[in-house]
Parts: sequence; structure tokens; C-alpha cells
Amino acid sequence: MRNISSWSIKNPIPPLVLFAMLTLAGVVSFMTMDINNQPDIDFPAASVIVSQPGAAPTELETQVTQRVEAAVRGINGVDEITSFVSEGQSRTNIQFAIGVPIDRSVNDVRDAIANIRSDLPQGILQPQVQRVDVSGGPIAFISVEAVDMTLEQLSWFVDNTVAKRLLAIPGMAQVKRSGGVSREIRVVLDPARMQSYGLTASQVNDQLRLVNLNAAGGRTEIAGSEQSVRVLGNADSALALSETQIAVGGGRSVRLADIATVRDSFAEQRSLSKMNGRQVLSFSITKAKGSSDVTVYDQAHAELDKLAKENPQVHFTELYTSVEYTKEQYRSAIDAMVEGAALAVLVVFIFLKDWRATVISALAIPLSAIPAFWFMDLLGFSLNNLSLLALGLVAGVLVDDAIVEIENIVRHMRMGKSAYQAAMDAADEIGLAVVATTSAIVAVFLPVGLMPGISGQFFKNFAFTVVVSVLLSLAVARLITPMLAAYFLKSKGQAAHGEGAWVGWYMTILRWSLRNRWKVVLLGGGGALAGTVLAFATLPLTFQPTTNTDFSQVTIALPPGSTLAQTTAVADRATAILTASPVVEAAFSDINIGAGDIFLTLKKDRPMTSVEFERNLAPKLQAIPDARVNFQSQSGGFNGRDMSVVLTGNDPVLLETTASRIVDQMRGLKELRQPRIEGDLRRPEITIKPRFAVAAQLGVTTAALSSAIRIATLGDIDQNVAKFSLSDRQIPIRVALSEDSRRTIATIADMPVPTASGGSVPLKVVADISFGAGATELRRYNQQRRVMIGADLAPGLVSGDAQPKIDALPVLKNLPRGVEKVQFGSDKWQAELLINFVIAVIAGVLLVFAVLVLLYKRVLPPFVNMGSLALAPLGAGIALHLAGMAVSLPVFIGLLMLLGIVAKNSILLVDMAIEEMSQGVERTAAILEAGHKRVQPIIMTTIAMVAGMLPIALSLGGDGSFRAPMGVTVIGGLIMSTALTLVIVPASFSLAVGAEEWLAPRMKRWFTNDEGAKTPKPAPQPAE
Repeated sequence: MRNISSWSIKNPIPPLVLFAMLTLAGVVSFMTMDINNQPDIDFPAASVIVSQPGAAPTELETQVTQRVEAAVRGINGVDEITSFVSEGQSRTNIQFAIGVPIDRSVNDVRDAIANIRSDLPQGILQPQVQRVDVSGGPIAFISVEAVDMTLEQLSWFVDNTVAKRLLAIPGMAQVKRSGGVSREIRVVLDPARMQSYGLTASQVNDQLRLVNLNAAGGRTEIAGSEQSVRVLGNADSALALSETQIAVGGGRSVRLADIATVRDSFAEQRSLSKMNGRQVLSFSITKAKGSSDVTVYDQAHAELDKLAKENPQVHFTELYTSVEYTKEQYRSAIDAMVEGAALAVLVVFIFLKDWRATVISALAIPLSAIPAFWFMDLLGFSLNNLSLLALGLVAGVLVDDAIVEIENIVRHMRMGKSAYQAAMDAADEIGLAVVATTSAIVAVFLPVGLMPGISGQFFKNFAFTVVVSVLLSLAVARLITPMLAAYFLKSKGQAAHGEGAWVGWYMTILRWSLRNRWKVVLLGGGGALAGTVLAFATLPLTFQPTTNTDFSQVTIALPPGSTLAQTTAVADRATAILTASPVVEAAFSDINIGAGDIFLTLKKDRPMTSVEFERNLAPKLQAIPDARVNFQSQSGGFNGRDMSVVLTGNDPVLLETTASRIVDQMRGLKELRQPRIEGDLRRPEITIKPRFAVAAQLGVTTAALSSAIRIATLGDIDQNVAKFSLSDRQIPIRVALSEDSRRTIATIADMPVPTASGGSVPLKVVADISFGAGATELRRYNQQRRVMIGADLAPGLVSGDAQPKIDALPVLKNLPRGVEKVQFGSDKWQAELLINFVIAVIAGVLLVFAVLVLLYKRVLPPFVNMGSLALAPLGAGIALHLAGMAVSLPVFIGLLMLLGIVAKNSILLVDMAIEEMSQGVERTAAILEAGHKRVQPIIMTTIAMVAGMLPIALSLGGDGSFRAPMGVTVIGGLIMSTALTLVIVPASFSLAVGAEEWLAPRMKRWFTNDEGAKTPKPAPQPAE
């Protein structure tokens, strides 16, 4: 590496061509890279969905969920299994270990479910096994209006035309309609007439399914030619269908119209959407993994514009999107990077006062940053929050190596050398130090990029972007900067360099430090360490800083059994409270039966952050009676709550009892608001218990009884209903009682059920009917029942304020046997991240030590550099206190960056001192000379890095909740550690060399044969 700069100076064309090609590749990659808010994580997972309309969660758990879990548990690579059981549906998610081939694993899951299909209930829909490809939630909600369409026609337009066109866009994963209705033929049974004819709903449904269809009839050969035979039984209209004859037994039949009302209508509405209180038909779009938020969103809007032109009567309106936040973050990150680079270049000019040297240094930033995009593209990275943040943070670091090179060249020029000779000599002198300083940063971040698990995938974007960009800056500093300096700088003869009042002051302090080495090291170093512990011990701790976005989300939950009208009333009331705030610009409600979401768009010029707005309005929303209305947590909490506790066990009763005791104790913590068990409300039920003796005499089976009641009240499952054929689709023929008939228990008690003789009897004859209550939803984790407790934080607090007190609750410290507290979901990933992060930091520090030992070929001086790492966090802790910020994930990343930068400064000092001593200069004189020569480049690089990170710390544009703590940490730590490094490192190096001189002959005598070659001591040489 020493000779590569001189080769570049003598052969300028190859380096110029190389970086021209790299820059061109970087520009092309930058223009084609995906733009996302967060990096895409390769999260190998599959889901198994089994639906059985009307089935209670308790029955689904034992008959379906447990069997599915047992079937997939033995598949190779399964990490964890989670299940969610609600009315009529069992959903099991299988998460595989990172690195497991997902396509093969999904096929293994599909085979496992196929093997147990015969063990599952007959009344289920076909089990759906699918790969989890959706990345996050919907990126936009869009409403549709039309002046010449009915609600049913508009719904079909969205399902058929809009969805098909949007799903053709690369990267579009899902288009889901909300609100509207689906067309179907409604056969509304008359209970009295059904009883008079002795017919059951299942008999009518079965006969329609067998009669109303077009079927194949074989093949004939008539008149010498071949004909295919078709059986056409499908009715042409609802009127024709109503004329269908239904057999009632005994050779008799009755018209369908005599026992039911048949109409071409739509399905019972189970959801709706509202915008600012007005009902709309909407749909959401969701992108697939590995695709760009911005690209998918922009292409979707372009396609909708085409649809609007093709259908002038249709009008699309965007209700809500999170992509504008992504775009704003992207723009602000690019701006911060450019502003930081400009400020760093300005610092170079202020110090060197030479525009040619400034331009040469400034070229290092684009020549390092732009080619980095090409390498990021090769690694499969996108332009996301973390990768752009990495480039923003290293904007000042990229010019660092070039500053050291150019400052050394200018120093040699001011000794009277020509620019060419100065470039040759200076590049050779500083070469190893520049390589070592860059290697220190690479050594710190490389283990972070290689972390395993989900956390490793998340931070791979950040760490490898830093590594690639600083390696490119090293290449620029060794190949381009000396070469340009040799041909473009102008020598002005001998001149003073690195002089001035401030240098004189530093040299006075340095001499005092070397005279009082032990005091400086023990008091200064020990005081810094104690100050660091004190500073961080008094800071609040949280995993993820709260974000300040232009959108917010409210979740609504009503007691089980609530109707759509009741849910809509609560949503309207919550919307009225929200829109009364001057902060809210628009409110979009997505309402389902018993639950809903309100998506808020906040004004950009609001006087408060989104989190402050949420915590101010939360008490008003929680005051709404008979409903749970909460803001979705923006603090990274699981299941929409700031804090969560997850318990597992095989005994549901013991689990619920333990969870209730924990909730009671959590209510006594002033840091928490609204602690409760999620999904703990029980839903009202009507229980039907067969009288087995009577049922056996009449030949009524439990299965027949269940089928008759289910079809009468709900209709049969889609795969078993008759179909009505249209030119472009088939619509279901739904046989069921009218909604009015389902409102009295007497109607249900009088429902006919089939007997073995072909007749029917009223339900109340063969069964007891009563009211009851059952579970609303059941959660499972790794084949055990799971209970989740959630709570919100009090205003102004972070998770670190409450978590220790939750962990200290008496019940949690002494859980009963059979109940276990588990880390689940984001909590599990956070714990994994912290462990991996600590391992990565230790590995990074050891790698830095290895690099320094290789550079110095000595053991004790590297310990001086390693000791300087302990000086890094003090300034960061003080800066965080001044800024009023908590210790969070970005702070840890900033501390990691500090380790590399602080090592950089100390390396420049120690390397120069060792170089001087190798020329025979006395130890103290060598240290003083190193301090004199290196103080200016150290101060220059420090101020340049601080200037480069200033836009990130201030975060004047976009949401700086993640960027700002990182910038504040690095800037505070950099300023303090540089000041301490310039004073403490020379003193500790002097002590280390003294210890080495005392130990060396003794170690040689004790551990070697003392026959090594005797190297004559070189004569003293004057320093350059």
C-alpha cells in the first residue's frame, strides 16, 4: 500500500478510468434502485388458513389448529409456530430459520396439510397454504365513486377491472376491497312454510346444488358426425330459479317460490368505509417483499389515471398513504448527505486556504459515495432509511482520508518541495496510517453486517454500506488524491505550516501532559470512564425512538356480539373527536363487525409531534363507553400497545388466572395506562345440546343437526352452494332464513331438522337450547395456549421507564408451574438484536486490535489505541442529556461509529510517534513532534466529520426521530473524545513505551533463546 500512490502518480490514466467507470455504474444503479422506508427482510414464513363458517374458536382449536400445528412441527427448519383462532377461521403462521429455502418449506407445509386432510372436519373450506409475501401493511387506501353504477356494480368493477389491472403491476401483492357488497342470489326461506312442508334448509340447498347446474353429458355420433352432449340445468334468472320444483317426499314437490323469496341481490354487508363521516367504497394496495414502495405506488396511480380516462364516470380519490412519508424521508436523507458533504468541504478550505487543495479533497466524496450505490445494488440493497443514513453519517468520514493525505502533501510542499515530489514523499509517509484508520472503521462495522438472524438482515444494509463507502474512500485517498495533487497543486516555496496560537496552546498542554503522565492517565481516563457511567445511568432507555409521522392510526374494538351498526356508531363518535382537533387533516375509517381502524392524515404544519397528539387525545377516546379505542403504538410496541407481556402454558384456566393477577398489579404502576388482556372478552352464544335418547329414536345425528342449523342461519360454505352462471362469472345462490327471522330464539327452536326416515322434527324436540358465552379468540405459540397483556405508556415516558417495574412485579417473579413468560414477535427480535450487537462490538474491538498489532508490529502501543475507545461515550452521554434524548437503537449505532472514528484519531498520533522513534528520535521528543504534525489533520478531520453530521443531528427536513439521536451521539462523542485523545493518548503512549522498554529484555530472556539478530541502533535523524 506504500507504493500504490507512487504508481498512481506515475500512471494516472488507469486510476482515472477505473473511477470513471465506477462512478458511471454508481449513477446507473442509483437511478434504478428501489426506494423503501425500511430494508426488506428475508423473512421465511408460511401461513395455513382453515375456514369453517360459524365454528366456535374452542372447537376449531381442538379439531383443526392443534392437528395443523402437530403436522408442521416436524418440518425441517421450523423456528416457531404461532396460531390465531377466531370465529370460523384458524390461522397458523410457521416461521422458518433464516437461510431455509422458503419455496421448498412451503411445499413441505402443503404436503403436511394434505396428509392430515382426512382428519379435519368435513365442513371446512379447502385449507389455504401460502407463502408470506406481504411486506408490512397497506401503502395506500383509495376510494371509488361512480354516477351511473349501483353499489354492487361498482364493487364488481373494483374486484374485476381495478384489481386485475393493479395486480399486473410488478411488485403489487394485494388489492383488497373494503366496503361495498358482493352480488349473490338470495333464497330467503319462510320458516312457517318450511315447517308446514317438513323441509330443512340443508335439503333445499342440496337439491338446488344438484338441479341448478350445467354439466357434461358425454359424446354421441349421429348422422356420421361426432357431437358433445351438454346438460343445461342452470336457470336464466332469479324468476326462473324460483320456479324450480323442490321434492318434499312421498312423491310430492313444491315450487321454490312457495317456500322462499328468491331475488337477485347482494350478500349481507359485513364491512364499510367512511371518509370524514361519509360512506365510500374503497380498496387498499399492498406491495410485495423485495419491491419498492415508491415505484409500486407511482405505477398504481398511473394505472388508476388510465382507468379514470377509460371510464370517465368513475372517480378515484386517495384517502390515505404512507408513501409520502417514505418520499420525504428519502429527500431529507439525500439533502442531509449533500449538505454534510458541502460543510465538510468548507472546513477543508477554511484550514488550508487553497482552493485547489479543497477541490481535490472534495472530489473524494462523490468518487466514494456514487460508486457505493453500484456495490449496494450488487448486494441487493435498496435506498432505504438505514442505507441512506449510513451514507449521510459517513459524508464527513469519506473526505477524512483525503484530508489527511492532502494536508500532509501541503505540509511537504511548504517545506520547499515541488508538488510532484511532495505528493510522492507525503503519500509514502502517511500510507500505512491511512490504511490503518480505514481498517479500524471496517473492523468495527464488518461484524455488525455479519450478525445472524432477523437483526442481522436489518442492519446488513447499514453496516455494509459504511464498509463499502469507507473502502472506496481509502482507494480514492491512495490512488486519486496524491495523483491529482501531484499534477494540479502549485508549490509556493517554503512557508509555515501548522502554526498558530492554538497550536502553541496545544503544545503547552501536551508538554504538561507528558510531565504528569500518571495524573493525566489515571485522573483523566478514570474520570472520563466514571463520567460515562454516570451520564448513561441517568438517561432513559428505550429500544426504538418514537417517530413523528404525518399519519396516525386508531384501533377500535367492541364487545363480541356487536353489530355493524353499533361499530359504525362508535367509529363515527371517535372520528368526530379526532377531526375536532386542528392537527387532523383527514380521517378515513375502515369498519368491520365489532372492530375497525381509523387512519388519520395529520397537517404538516402542526404545532406538536404525532406522539404528543396521540397521547393528548388518548384519554378522550378511552372515555367512549362500551368500546376500546386506542392509538396504534408508534413506539415499536407489539400488537399496537407500547408495552406487552406474553405468557404461555397448557392449562387455559391457570393461564387466564395468572394473567388477570398480572393486570391487577400493573394497574398499580403509575407509568402505565389501560393494562388489559388482549382478546379477553367472551362472546354471547346460543348453545344447542342434543337430547341423545330422543335424537337416537328419531335418527337425528349431531352432524345433521349442525348442518341444518348452520345453513338456515348462515348459508352453506361457498364450495357447497349452488351457483348461478353469468357471462363473465358465477355467483353463489345463498339459501338461508331472513335476517328478521334470526332475531328470535323461538324461530331457531322451531327449525326443522332431518330424521332418518326422511321426515323432519322441530329442533326443540331433539335438543335443549339456551344462552351461553364462549371465547372470542384464542392465541397459541409453539403448540401452547398464549395470552398477551398490553398497556400504554403515560405521557412523556419511554419503555425503559416502565419495563424494569413490570419485570419486578411479584407475579412475574414467581410464576406458577406450567406458566412461562416468553419473548414473542418484536420483543424476541429486540432481545436477539441486543445479544448480537454486543457480540459484534466485541468482535469489532478485537479486529481493531489485530489491525493495530499488524500495523505497529508491537503489542503494547495498540493497547493505548484500545484505551482511547473508552473515551468515546462520555461526550455522547453529555450531548444526549443536553438534547433531552433517550438511549435507543440509533444511539447504539452512533456509539459503534464513534469507536471507529476515535481509533482513527489515536492511530494518526501513535503511528507518527512510532515513525519518529524508528528514526532514532527520543521518546518524548518523538511524541511532541507527532503531536505537532498531527494536531492539524486531527482537528480538521474532526471538524469536517462534525460538519458532515450536523444536518443529520439537526434533521430540519423530514422525520429525524431515528437519524437525530445518532447524529447527536456521534457529534458529542467526537468533540469530547478528540479533546481527550489529544491529551491522554500521548501520555498513555509514553507510559506504554516505557513499560515495553522495561519488559522487552526480560520477556526476551524468559521466553526466547536470545539468539535473534542484533540490529544496530540507527543514528538520530532530523524530522521532516
